[in-house]
Amino acid sequence: MDNPISTAAPLESALSQKLPPQRGTIAEWTVTILLLLFGTTTLVQAFVIPTGSMEDTLLIGDHLLVDKLAYAPPGPVSKYLLPYSDVKRGDIIVFRYPMDIRQTFVKRVVGVPGDRLKIVRKQVFLNGKEVNEPYKYHKTEYFDSYRDNFPSEPNVRLYDPANEMLQSNVENDEVVVPPGRYFAMGDNRDSSLDSRYWGFVPRENIIGKPLIIYWSYDAPTDRLASPNIGLDHILDLAQNFFTKTRWKRTFNLIRGYPLQ
Repeated sequence: MDNPISTAAPLESALSQKLPPQRGTIAEWTVTILLLLFGTTTLVQAFVIPTGSMEDTLLIGDHLLVDKLAYAPPGPVSKYLLPYSDVKRGDIIVFRYPMDIRQTFVKRVVGVPGDRLKIVRKQVFLNGKEVNEPYKYHKTEYFDSYRDNFPSEPNVRLYDPANEMLQSNVENDEVVVPPGRYFAMGDNRDSSLDSRYWGFVPRENIIGKPLIIYWSYDAPTDRLASPNIGLDHILDLAQNFFTKTRWKRTFNLIRGYPLQ
């Protein structure tokens, strides 16, 4: 279910502020090439997707490079070379799992600080409006009373931060995202261990955003979830590298989807 890999100002003031540059396709490729050429673990980090909670956006066996500078505070010079941005609704993020920071998860941000959200029969409502989510998948036909109608009375055991969220951050049957926190869910909405079950993602836990799929290999979860490469995986690679590599996914850029 999980996917370990691992904010109104006066008008005059608003007009006087320069908005940070946004990354377009050319900028994304420029950043990608720079990071590939000069990146170290301080700039990029490699991850592999071992579970299906982000299907079909990210598949089991997708190997990713994560841009660790995407949400970093911009410097006086670096902000022109590597445009930064705040964490936005619809962004795919890599973060330290709040329940065990030794694990790294990848999910999609659905709510940012100040947002009000709820789920009614699998449909997300954000700040009172129905949300269009073309990336999400529902792979079960049945409705779950908690998972698909959220927030509601839990029918499963939740982690303590999720219980606290339900007790302290629900107003008018909606979850209100507090400052410095984010609400994240998997695209495979029916099979994702996410904020519904363990609460908000703290801002300080966010590592960065996935940038590119540099390799995708069709391998089972048990092999990919292991911290060590086993003999079975080595033999599988030796025998099936060309046939089980998903060549069409190689070097695909990973983009978020803006949510209103």
